[in-house]
Amino acid sequence: MMRHRAAGRPRRPRSFLGLLLTAFIVVTLPLAGAMLYSVWNTNQLAGRSTSAVFNAAQAASATRSLVNRISTMARLAEQMAVLPDSGLASGYTKLHEDFGRLADELTHLPLDARQLAALDRTIEQEQALYRVVTGEPDAKPDAEAIRTRVDALTDDANAVLTISYLVADREARRLQATAEEVQRRLLMLGVLASAVALAFALALTRIVAHPIGQLEGAIRQLGRAEFSQPITVRGPEDLRNLGERLDWLRRRLVELEEQKSRFLRHLSHDLKTPLASLREGVELLNDRVAGPLAPPQLQIVEIMRENSLRLQEMIEELLDYQRTLHAAAALDVQPVRLDELLRETVSDHRLAAQAKKQRIEVETVPLAMQGDAAKLRSIVDNLLGNALKFTPPGGAVSVILGTEGDDAVIDVLDTGPGVHPEDGESIFDPFFRGRSPAHGRVAGTGLGLAIVRECTEAHGGRVTAITAGRGGHFRVVLPRRRARVAAKAA
Repeated sequence: MMRHRAAGRPRRPRSFLGLLLTAFIVVTLPLAGAMLYSVWNTNQLAGRSTSAVFNAAQAASATRSLVNRISTMARLAEQMAVLPDSGLASGYTKLHEDFGRLADELTHLPLDARQLAALDRTIEQEQALYRVVTGEPDAKPDAEAIRTRVDALTDDANAVLTISYLVADREARRLQATAEEVQRRLLMLGVLASAVALAFALALTRIVAHPIGQLEGAIRQLGRAEFSQPITVRGPEDLRNLGERLDWLRRRLVELEEQKSRFLRHLSHDLKTPLASLREGVELLNDRVAGPLAPPQLQIVEIMRENSLRLQEMIEELLDYQRTLHAAAALDVQPVRLDELLRETVSDHRLAAQAKKQRIEVETVPLAMQGDAAKLRSIVDNLLGNALKFTPPGGAVSVILGTEGDDAVIDVLDTGPGVHPEDGESIFDPFFRGRSPAHGRVAGTGLGLAIVRECTEAHGGRVTAITAGRGGHFRVVLPRRRARVAAKAA
């Protein structure tokens, strides 16, 4: 059954070029059909025109010949009434035969009832005149009867003369009506063919654009690091092959992401054990457990202590980032007073700000939302820590909470160097640290903003770096009504 079903399906073009060629042929078919029908109708109209001209010409020629015969017959009949002559009689008989032949030609023309009646009367009058003229052999024809018949035949001849004009006029009107009908048909056919071609074009555009849209969506999916959904492209064989290569790339990226995560987990764990021993030894030396130390030795111990603490912070950031990646798809959604959470987080940073003689300004409105309090706190904490890190001593950091429609908006501004426009898209990538500020390079792992993006997208929101203006400016937009899980584990 599968073979029969597959055999019954229409074969798709094997290449994208073949699909475009097929689409072009299908779209042009209605227009080509309309053109052929137009040519056929034009030929039909030309044939009818030729027939109409021929009928009009034949009617004109026959009626003129018939009228000429009638005039000659009338003259001969009057002569025979005065002077009977066998020569005149034979000439009249020949004219009578020619009249019959011409009348027969006229009867075969497409005449209407009135024209046929006029022709029949003329034929009857001619027959009556012929009987009077050739009534009795060797007898003198009745002149009065001949004159009466000649007058009647002459009157009917004038009616016959109008037949040619009537035939020509009728054929012209019929030809005009036919031309108008053909014009209407061609107009309707053109509109219909154009509509059908447009419908085919729209349908085929969707068919042609569908695999391209799938490829574009697959590339965007890879760009967003969404590796959970397989990539499938339906269409011509070359586009399907391209889709298979993209799916291979997706699987490869999944493997690399897993390797990276595994490496970071192992590295963080392996570093914490010797670091703990190192810190413990440094603390023992600092507490002079092993004995008194000279001032230069104490200075070296202090340097070792500060760098071990810094290394520990970096390892903790790595672990926090890994935990964020693995927990991004699972939110503990609860009602959260975002204004209170923001003020509490700011309070945690005030001592660090005072140490650098920095000011933190807070502006909030009462605002509640549905979200994960821990991840929301991580968003504010990392943004605020980043702002304080890059703000020079004596600078200021502003934290503003507001609304935009149904969304909560958090703006964190500082008086630091800001984000370079070229780094606006990459600043949220893991381990990306941007350009060095003018007052020197700032220490850090480049994971804080990456954690902000993961937590924000987990809530269905977005974070952007606004590069216009002076200083740093980060904006987080979060839906208040419902937290959507946007980030998924690969």
